[in-house]
Amino acid sequence: MVHESVFRTQDLPAADRFEAWIQRMGRTHAPMQLSSEHAADYDGSQRAILLGDVTVWPATFDPLVFRRTPRLIRASDPEAYHLSLLLKGEGAASWGSSRQAVYTMNDFHVSTSSRPFEIHTGADPVTIVGVEMPRAQVPLPGRHADQVMGRRISATEGIGALLAQFLLRIAADTSRYRPADGPRLATVVTDLVAAAFAHALDADPSLPPESRHRTLALRVKAFVRRHLADPGLTPATIAAAHHISRSHLYRLFRAEGLTVASYIRDQRLEHARRDLLDPARSTEPIHAVAARWGFPRAAEFTRAFRTAYGLPPSELRARERPRPGPPGDAPPSDRGRLANDTAPRSGASW
Repeated sequence: MVHESVFRTQDLPAADRFEAWIQRMGRTHAPMQLSSEHAADYDGSQRAILLGDVTVWPATFDPLVFRRTPRLIRASDPEAYHLSLLLKGEGAASWGSSRQAVYTMNDFHVSTSSRPFEIHTGADPVTIVGVEMPRAQVPLPGRHADQVMGRRISATEGIGALLAQFLLRIAADTSRYRPADGPRLATVVTDLVAAAFAHALDADPSLPPESRHRTLALRVKAFVRRHLADPGLTPATIAAAHHISRSHLYRLFRAEGLTVASYIRDQRLEHARRDLLDPARSTEPIHAVAARWGFPRAAEFTRAFRTAYGLPPSELRARERPRPGPPGDAPPSDRGRLANDTAPRSGASW
């Protein structure tokens, strides 16, 4: 899995917690002045997921005021962008006396270590997914990217929704990724951030072509995953939904060593496999699972499943059922091995 570290103030004596949180935030983004009414017994937790030069950090913490001052900038500037996806709570930010913004749940807040700012969270604890990345890696002219501070980027629509979904997927489970995947995931995050900035500023022409192509590919994949249950999901309908030609669609997938048909098939099979392994669905007929994920004909599903995973769906489910053992013994399970051994043989998500 990719490298991550966990920090919890509750693991420290109460008198040391707030200072330790200040130091942690300073290392995560840049040195800041922090203050809080809860400083005497501060509660904060953070996971730092390292993806090469990009860090994704889910966190929950007590109300706080962040200040990045001109003096701190002169003393130390890592020249980084910060984004916070606000999942719970609220906040307000200001850059000087003329630029202010209020953030609520499902908004992105953007700041940079190279500009002074002041951020106040609300009266309740906040939960965020933060992102840190070098300014140099965002392929937008500085004058455009800096202007995004103070603009609202929604996490529920457009490019912001794609970025939010990707960050939440990474934060939910890092075990599926190997260390070598970190830089690749960082590239996707950087491209989505650049696209979100450009969209917010209506500056899409400033994005490099490769970033636009990657972003479009991610949008297409997200569309496919949302419509897997539709038996009518075809290259033609996908291309039409994104106002591109089928040949353009094929080129997007070919650049990743995939075909449109194989990606759809592999995603459907993977979702069906997960349902077959779900104990809560153990009594559901296999043909119903298949139909839910776009396989209306049971025989076609069985053939595709056997080709992808090396065994029919009925055998996979049977191998996963707990077997009775001696009294007091836990039922044996090879779920962990199956989870690895039965990965699709072609295609990939993201």
